[in-house]
Amino acid sequence: MGRIFVQIKGVQVKYWGAFGEHRQQREIQLTDLDDPRHNRLLASLPDAVWERWMPHLEHVALPLGKVIHESGVQMHYAYFPTTAIVSLLNIMENGSSAEIAVIGIEGVVGISFFLGGDSTLSRAVVQSAGMGYRIRADVIKADLECSGVVVPQMLHYTQALITQMCQTAACNRHHSLDQQLCRWLLLSLDRLSGNELVMTQELISNMLGVRREGVTEAALKLQAAGLIRYARGHITVLDRPGLEQRTCECYHVVKNEYDRLLPQPILV
Repeated sequence: MGRIFVQIKGVQVKYWGAFGEHRQQREIQLTDLDDPRHNRLLASLPDAVWERWMPHLEHVALPLGKVIHESGVQMHYAYFPTTAIVSLLNIMENGSSAEIAVIGIEGVVGISFFLGGDSTLSRAVVQSAGMGYRIRADVIKADLECSGVVVPQMLHYTQALITQMCQTAACNRHHSLDQQLCRWLLLSLDRLSGNELVMTQELISNMLGVRREGVTEAALKLQAAGLIRYARGHITVLDRPGLEQRTCECYHVVKNEYDRLLPQPILV
C-alpha cells in the first residue's frame, strides 16, 4: 500500500491507495479527486478550523461491508464520507442487528469525539461503497482542548442525527416493511449522486432488522408498482416521486430536520 500526497489549495492531503511497493509524491488536480468539501460538515467548518484540520485529512476508500468501528470498541478516526454511505447498527446479544441511522455526504462517523467520548454502542458498516476522508481522534481532541469550543456545526449535526435515530425507532415499530424500505431507499438516495444501490439481500435485511424473505417480498411489491427494479443485489429507483408518495411521514421528518439544521452541499 503506497501513499500519495494531494495538493488542494496549497494544503497537502494524505491519500491512501495501492501503488505497489513504492511511495510516490505528486500534485493531483482537484478534479481528479473527491474534494473534502463535498462533505457538508467539512464544507461548513469555520476557516480557522478548516486550516487546522486540512493537513491531517486522509482520503480513504470505503468498500461495501467494511466495518469502520465495532460496538464498545475505542475509535481512532472520525470519517467524513463524500461518495460512500455508512450505516449505524445496534447489535443484540444474539447477533441480530437493526439500523438506527445512515450517514453520508451530510455527516460524520464518530460524532462521539465531539461530545467527549471515544466509543459508541453501535457498529458502523459501509452500506454503499465509495470514498471519504478520515482524521485521527487525537487531532480532534487536541483541537477541542486548544479552542475549548465544540464547533457549532457538529452540535447541529448531532441534533439531526438524533432525530433520525428517534424517527427510525418509531418507523420500525409503527409502519409496514415496504414503507420502511421506501424510507431507507430515499434516505440512501439523498446521499448518492445516482439512482442505483448495490448491496446484498443479507445486508439489507440486517439494516432493517428483518428476515431476507421479508426484504424480497417488500422489494417485489415496489417493483410490481413500477417504483424500483430489483435484481441480484442491485436496486434501481425508477420512480422517486412514487416512492415519496408511498413512504411514511418518517422520511420527510428526517429530511426536513437535516435541511433545517445543516448547510446545503457545496460542490466545487
